[in-house]
Amino acid sequence: MVKDLTINIDEKISSVKFFVDEEFPHLRVKNHDLCLQCRDKFCLNFCPAGVYRLDSQGRIIVGYQACLECGSCRVGCPSRNIEWSYPRGGYGVNYKFG
Repeated sequence: MVKDLTINIDEKISSVKFFVDEEFPHLRVKNHDLCLQCRDKFCLNFCPAGVYRLDSQGRIIVGYQACLECGSCRVGCPSRNIEWSYPRGGYGVNYKFG
């Protein structure tokens, strides 16, 4: 008998806690005008946590509080218009197992 190994990503993401650093966000869009010119908006698709969204005016909103710190931001934007760094000590992702 084969066991079903399907992973529910939403279930896994719900086990991750993120300590927010409101003063120094570790993730941001460098130039919003450049994003407005981007046709493909790859950032809306490459992030496994869905950190990037569009607002009503077509601007990219960064919900860095949901970030998993996977680093896909560094390679996902062809214009390199996303600034990503590890959060300063005590902030960021806290993974819990069990």
